[in-house]
Amino acid sequence: MSDIEKVKKLREATGAGFKDCNIAIKESNGDLDKAIEILRIKGVSKASKKMSREAKEGVVAISGDEKKTSIIEVNCETDFVAKNDDFINFVKELSELNNFTNSNLEELKKAKMKNGSSVDDNLVALIAKIGEKITIGKIKTISNTSSVNYRYLHTVVKDNLGKLAVVVSLETKENSETVNLFGKQLSMHIAASNPLALDASLIDKAIIEKEQELITEELKNSGKPEEIAKKISLGKMNKFKEENALLTQAWVMEPKKKVQDVLKELAISDLKIKEFSRIKIGE
Repeated sequence: MSDIEKVKKLREATGAGFKDCNIAIKESNGDLDKAIEILRIKGVSKASKKMSREAKEGVVAISGDEKKTSIIEVNCETDFVAKNDDFINFVKELSELNNFTNSNLEELKKAKMKNGSSVDDNLVALIAKIGEKITIGKIKTISNTSSVNYRYLHTVVKDNLGKLAVVVSLETKENSETVNLFGKQLSMHIAASNPLALDASLIDKAIIEKEQELITEELKNSGKPEEIAKKISLGKMNKFKEENALLTQAWVMEPKKKVQDVLKELAISDLKIKEFSRIKIGE
């Protein structure tokens, strides 16, 4: 096999540029395996230089079925790369692996892709080829045996890839058009309203404490008496919790009602919102 043929084969195997492959073939004295190692090392070097840059673009992908559904966020630096075929193909395969590994990041990074290399190695090679920082962001798998998952993808880039993804799990024994419609509408509601938790009691304590700090600071400068300030503070906190808990949010389809009101009106005794996940690119 001539050096030109080896360079061609090396390019096909690694996705690296002609110049890098040509240098690697010369440095390895024509040994393809050694040349791949050389490129991998160079790829790591190139990748590490890009890690300090910000990657707030990219896509969010959904995979799985109604019983087990996963979301994964993959970030890059520009929207142009987010539409690149190599990037999209990588995310699609990564999304399926994420569902298989139940959103266990360590397992996902070690998982083998179709080309026989690990996710980590493929990520490094993709960074070297595309020339942008690419990172795996938020990941989540929702799997409940007694529930049905509903999904919503906003600003679709291609197939199961978009800029915002929602999965919501409904627990019920009833399989009806009413339940299915509610599931679809609820996933759209979550996309639009961005609840922090299912119920006010489940909102992260750190978020509650930070909001309380902001309200307290705001009221300090208002000049109001302490007792009145306390009442205002309590009212503001209650409103914050109400607006950020899914069950007490105003229903986007009919804002005069809350989500919990709509749930009751469906009159399905065992219908419960089990859990949900909302991931927006770069958020």
